[in-house]
Amino acid sequence: MKKRHYKASILIGFITLCSCTSGLDWNYSDYSSSNSTGSTSNGSSSSAGTSLTGMDDLSTYTIEINKTALEEEENIPASESDTYYEDYVENYTPTNTITITYNGTSASCSGSVDGVSVAINGADVTVTSTAKNIKYVLSGTTTDGSFKMASGDDNKKFELELDGVNITNNDGPALNIQVGKRCYIVAKDGTTNTFTDGTSYTSSTEDQKATIFSEGELLFSGSGTISVYANSKAGIVSDDYVFFRPNTNIYVKSTAGNGIKGNDGLIIKGGVINVETSAAASKALSSDGYTLIEGGRTTAITTGTGAYEDNEVSGCAALKSDSLFTMTGGELNLKSTGSGGKGLSADQEVNVSGGTIKVITTGSTYKYGSDDSKAKGIKADGNLTISGGTVYVRANGGSGSEGIETKSKLYISGGTTKVYAYDDGINSSSDMYISGGEIFSFGLNNDGLDSNGNMYISGGTTIAYGTSSPETGIDVNSESNKVLYITGGIVVGIGGTINSPSSTSNSQPIVTYSGKISSGSSVSLKSGDSTLLNFEMARDYSSATFMLSAPGMTSGSSYSLYNGTSLISTLTASYTSSSSIGGGMNGRFGGW
Repeated sequence: MKKRHYKASILIGFITLCSCTSGLDWNYSDYSSSNSTGSTSNGSSSSAGTSLTGMDDLSTYTIEINKTALEEEENIPASESDTYYEDYVENYTPTNTITITYNGTSASCSGSVDGVSVAINGADVTVTSTAKNIKYVLSGTTTDGSFKMASGDDNKKFELELDGVNITNNDGPALNIQVGKRCYIVAKDGTTNTFTDGTSYTSSTEDQKATIFSEGELLFSGSGTISVYANSKAGIVSDDYVFFRPNTNIYVKSTAGNGIKGNDGLIIKGGVINVETSAAASKALSSDGYTLIEGGRTTAITTGTGAYEDNEVSGCAALKSDSLFTMTGGELNLKSTGSGGKGLSADQEVNVSGGTIKVITTGSTYKYGSDDSKAKGIKADGNLTISGGTVYVRANGGSGSEGIETKSKLYISGGTTKVYAYDDGINSSSDMYISGGEIFSFGLNNDGLDSNGNMYISGGTTIAYGTSSPETGIDVNSESNKVLYITGGIVVGIGGTINSPSSTSNSQPIVTYSGKISSGSSVSLKSGDSTLLNFEMARDYSSATFMLSAPGMTSGSSYSLYNGTSLISTLTASYTSSSSIGGGMNGRFGGW
């Protein structure tokens, strides 16, 4: 039977961000300081001396193809009740082996099994089988050949071992699996295996969607390398799901279609996966169903522009998931450079609980008539949740280029999220909830954080930069009577103006201030000798408005604002901005 796989708050007393003289030039250093304590959102204690994770320089990190192998440990499911038991070739026991050897424009076969027929025409090999538990071993090189498993009602799952094989098919797929069952593709240790399709395909009534195509599940394992070159269609496609295991090493380059696509799902347990596509509106990694990433290092790069297809505008995406996207571990590196391109795009929810995601988008908006596709770093049509892991996004392609956007609600409860964007840093169409984690969001020409619903900040460390008035560091849709609630956490919002938070029975008070400030200024807020927060300015403002809040602050109490060692002013905390916002910097803040 075929199985389907449909599947805190930190009180920190000393925060340091390093300077941004212009654009993106910042760094971030680890610091620990202060002597106060507080409570996390889950009730546990956290010391103000806790060290922050260093802010890698968002202006300079790069995303490039990296084929270096990983050394990964792997647990093989031993119980048939395990969801993935049947997806491991170790739990499949072949009783017979057939070997196919390619030699230029010819091929030969060794091994004979009842129920298996092997037809060879030049170097085109077609296998028709009704037998169980068969392993097919492919080796040798052909410049005009193929391997096909023909369809039939009695088809069984099978193993395909790659033992140093190089197949180029000038008029169709290199591997054409018409069997709707599991196909275990095992790259033998120490081997190099290459598959290339033609620039056009011979007409067929069968699906032939990729250089490596299968009607059933494609299950990749083995530590040999697999390279796929797609000249006419996609690189790797399954009309079921695609499954990658630790220690696999796969490279796909597609010039006319998508890179890797699973119709029902895309599952990455580990391995090294590199994908490049250059076609208009192509997707480097794509799933019409769900996407699950649990380990490995995956790099996906698109360079194509947008396109008008099927009566709609579409841009490229380094990873496109039509259903849920879930990441629990591993590295995911996504880059899209063409107009309208996106790093990660999901039609439903995005859930990140572990691992590292790095995204770069550089394209401008793609326009077709009155329609357009805007470049985005991470985009979700459903809720977007970050509860762990590390997320870096740089989206600097021009107007409309946002870092993280959800068309629904945003939840951040843990992990580290760092964003630089030409437009909004982080945007939600509905409510935004921040209860933990570290957040740094920089909107070069718009808001740092922008919620079109209410915003609830109850924990974590949030630092948000917006541009000059009327934009803000932290913005809610006050025109529609939406409200900012601060009940906990370190909060720094800097921009041309602020949205005043609501006063409730459990609110955490704020202090606010306005004036000129220079990049590189060291700003700190103190209660007596205790430093509540400290940060180094990441951009210049001719007139900046600050909103600062930290656990332990009480309404009506006085706090000292410093630039370096120089006292700027004594501020009185309140639940709204009206009591403390105003002049006093005399245009000199950051100029000491």
